[in-house]
Formats: sequence, structure tokens, C-alpha cells
Amino acid sequence: MAKIKSLGALDGPLLLFGGVYSNLQALESLHAIAEQHAIPTNQIICTGDIVGYCADPEGCVQFVKDWGIHTILGNVEIQLRDGLEDCGCDFAEDSRCDYFSRQWYPYAQKQVSPKSLDWMHQLPEFIQFDYYGRKCTVVHGSYFHTSEFVFRSTPWSQKQPNFDHTNSQIIIAGHCGLPFHDVQNDHYWLNPGVIGMPANDGTTRVWYMLLQPGEGPLQFEHLAFEFDYDEAFARMLEGMLPIEYAQTLSSGLWDNNDILPEVETAEQGVALAF
Repeated sequence: MAKIKSLGALDGPLLLFGGVYSNLQALESLHAIAEQHAIPTNQIICTGDIVGYCADPEGCVQFVKDWGIHTILGNVEIQLRDGLEDCGCDFAEDSRCDYFSRQWYPYAQKQVSPKSLDWMHQLPEFIQFDYYGRKCTVVHGSYFHTSEFVFRSTPWSQKQPNFDHTNSQIIIAGHCGLPFHDVQNDHYWLNPGVIGMPANDGTTRVWYMLLQPGEGPLQFEHLAFEFDYDEAFARMLEGMLPIEYAQTLSSGLWDNNDILPEVETAEQGVALAF
């Protein structure tokens, strides 16, 4: 049975993010932003995949744990926790993403400590809370499949069952690597994006989201920040991790669009604006 953590009712601004991807430099930068805006830890939620492509999986897990924020399991945490031999990202077999995962995932397995794995066993698959009269559910890919890729262009008919099954008006999701929102009939699919890798838009920015209190329609904002990508790049080279992923940190372009639908593929290199 799925493990769901209930936070009860939350109020005030909420900071949402996902996809740390073992990028300690980006995580430290986001922490500074949260402190600058005086957002308390119980108002910060991560959509999972603390571990991923970059060089500091153990450092990132311990940072999130010590920070004390809320997080759910991403597919990478589930695979590491369960001692499985692949990242569980649902990449097509023999795709470039699959090929690279056979390099970074074993690196992460060696780096993550037993203490961190024990902590992962305590994490929920989903988080639920009420936000000014709206029920919210936090998922990684979707409620039905941790590794499901859901994008802005994904038909609403594929998103709707998530709202129906959880009786939610807001779904907060991660996994796909791109920030977006999709709103239909006062139901909101919100993806804050990821902080560990740029959003394939030709810039070095990474993304998070703020929910704000307010009457009427939900108030939300996509926000971006820069981090020390030179240091993150150097750390990846030291770890002999895929240089193609390291280069994404400085180019803002993904090595490939294997996971992307046609709409999002056509938007590669176009600077995001909300």
C-alpha cells in the first residue's frame, strides 16, 4: 500500500522544487534563497530525485535530511533503497539516457551511505495537505506510476484520473525535468521543475515554484536561479561522470530529447518565460 504523509492544513507561502540530481551547488543556492525569503522548513516540499546525474549524491541526501524539509521518494531513491540495479527512470532500453544511467547510477550506489538508505526507507511516496480550501497531492511522476513522464503537452485526459483518485484540486509533480503548469476547471497540475539540471532552454537557470496565499484562483509563480555550475561541472569530471550531462550545466541544452513529446522537443533552446 502506498505510504502517504499528511501535513494537515498549510498556510503562508510554500516553496516547491524537485530533481536535485546530486547537484550540491544548486541545492546550497536554493537553501540560501529560502533563508533570504524566511520560508520555514515546514513550508518547503521536494518532489523527489534528490539523487541523480551529478557528483554529490551523499552530500545532497544529508543536506536535505539536515535541512528538515518535506520530501517524497523519487524513483531513484526507491531503486537505491531497494538495492535495485538501475535507476528506474523508465528510459527506453538502449536509449542515450539509458546508456548514461549505467554510468551515473552505479556511482550513486557506491556513494550513498547505509545511513542515507535507512532514511529513504522512512520517506513517503506521496504527501497530501490542504491549502486554503484546496486539497493538494504531491507525486513524483504521477499517482499511478512513480516514473511516468507527464508534460505540459500531455493530454488532460491522462492527468484527470490523478485528481479523481486522490480527490485533489492540485497535483504537484516532478520527474519530467521541465517546469510547467496546466489548469482546467479550477484543477491545477503544477510542476516546479528541477534544480539539478537546466530546463533544456539554452540557459543555465534552474527552476522552483512558490505558492502564495490569496483569494480566488490559486496564486503561483515559476522562479529561476543561477548556481555555481563551473564547480558542479568540475565535480562531475572528478567523478568520471558523463561529460555530456556535465556540459548541460553550462550549455542549458540536454544531450538528447529521448523522453520528450514533439511539443517540448520543438521548444529546445527557447528560453523559458512565465
